[in-house]
Amino acid sequence: MAASSGSCYLGFDFSTQQLKVVAIDENLDLIHQNNVQFDIELPEFRTQGGVHIHADRLTVTSPVLMWVKALDMTLDKMKATGFDFSCVRALSGSGQQHGSVYWKKGACQALRHLDPEKTLHQLLQGQFAVQDSPIWMDSSTSAQCSHLEESVGCAQTLADITGSRAYERFTGNQIAKIHQSKPDVYTETERISLVSSFGASIFLGDYAAVDFSDGSGMNLMDIFSKQWSPPCLQATAPGLEAKLGAPVPSTAVLGDVSSYFVKRYGFPKDCKVVAFTGDNPGSLAGMRLQEGDLAVSLGTSDTVFLWIKEPKPTVEGHIFCNPVDCQAYMALICFKNGSLTRERIRDACAGGTWDAFSRSLRSTPMGNQGNLGIYFDAMEITPPAVGTYRLNKEDQAVEAFTQEEEIRALVEGQFLAKRVHAEKLGYKILPGTRVLATGGASSNVDILQVLSDVFNAPVYTIDVANSACLGCAYRALHGLVSEAGEAFQEAVRNAPEPQLAVNPTPGAEEVYESLLRRYAALEERILGETTP
Repeated sequence: MAASSGSCYLGFDFSTQQLKVVAIDENLDLIHQNNVQFDIELPEFRTQGGVHIHADRLTVTSPVLMWVKALDMTLDKMKATGFDFSCVRALSGSGQQHGSVYWKKGACQALRHLDPEKTLHQLLQGQFAVQDSPIWMDSSTSAQCSHLEESVGCAQTLADITGSRAYERFTGNQIAKIHQSKPDVYTETERISLVSSFGASIFLGDYAAVDFSDGSGMNLMDIFSKQWSPPCLQATAPGLEAKLGAPVPSTAVLGDVSSYFVKRYGFPKDCKVVAFTGDNPGSLAGMRLQEGDLAVSLGTSDTVFLWIKEPKPTVEGHIFCNPVDCQAYMALICFKNGSLTRERIRDACAGGTWDAFSRSLRSTPMGNQGNLGIYFDAMEITPPAVGTYRLNKEDQAVEAFTQEEEIRALVEGQFLAKRVHAEKLGYKILPGTRVLATGGASSNVDILQVLSDVFNAPVYTIDVANSACLGCAYRALHGLVSEAGEAFQEAVRNAPEPQLAVNPTPGAEEVYESLLRRYAALEERILGETTP
């Protein structure tokens, strides 16, 4: 659908498998969406799932020029539908977190002098020192991670500085690997972008700064001073600060769109480029998370997003700078044993149907009469443990529960874990706290009731299709008013509201207070037994 009149705002998302765009009007209504699927529409790059998996199975990369060509195609698709680019007042975007782009010496001049008669793909072909960019799926940098943690003291010290212990996929460790394995390539690199700031650079026609929020997923930025950490830079590669440029607030207006887009597509000359950010921070904006809120995505993996004011970094989970409020933080915790574990217990204990699964939840009391379970079918991320553990109300290990007890033990255990680890990172349930639920299992009201009871907060459901894209369209609008002090929530007050699904059952707080302590102690015991 074309934008016909008035102002509109664009949000782009350079994700793993596709490039997506949405446009919203002044009323925050969605007026256009488009995408390019990398594998299908750009077969010449020979990706599978948008990536190249190398022979060692650890190295995973994506072609930079594929992303560039996808942007050409996306804008051409929009033009073909009659989309009116002259209405775009501002644009922003997101990129898959942790991926990096290496601009060759002289690339900045190329960006500043793009010929509107040619495609971006033609113009930027020779401008990258690394043709295949390392991305978030890469796990080939264990040695660099160990070196970084040792250089600053230990994993916890690194987390205290950067919000996370060293992770193989994080950008700093990927940069260290390139410097060590390909020193000539590193020397030839003029600027290093994240996937997000790479997208912003193209629209800006100049190198775009890394924003605070995506920058805090690199193991390089001090999340409290919001500057690059000297000991982390020093442990990574020489001369790195100059190659990164200074980070900027995620709400920053970077400048006007490049004249290339004005002449080729009809963007207004004063269309603003607002700093691009990571896809997870973009999703936080798309979900319109507020202070005290918690979002739970119930999918193959369960993911928890938190809005926090006083973060307590640990060696589990991640603390990022908040993308819509520079004084706040966001935390992200991933749990590998999500829907697949729920489906296994459903098949074993409920005849393979969700109706029977739900009946079991309704027929068993809150707290499961003291029966407590942990079900880690695969090696869990948070905490790093595997196996099934069952305790009765006397805290004695038991071999089995009844089928109804097993179902409730699973669901309560999954949500107890989320609350325990959220609180470890500094999350506090406040009056007015909302839990926003999304993902496949959020359609099951009985599962949501347990979530509400464990957190003692109302649960709302929210449709987050294209949440990163939509969040960045919201951020584009907010960028224009943020300098005047207008808060993000005020700027997007007309956006659709989440729908109330369930309220906590009276008495839930008393039931789960003791279970939370027992669950945390059980996790500690499991880790003590499995740690060499």
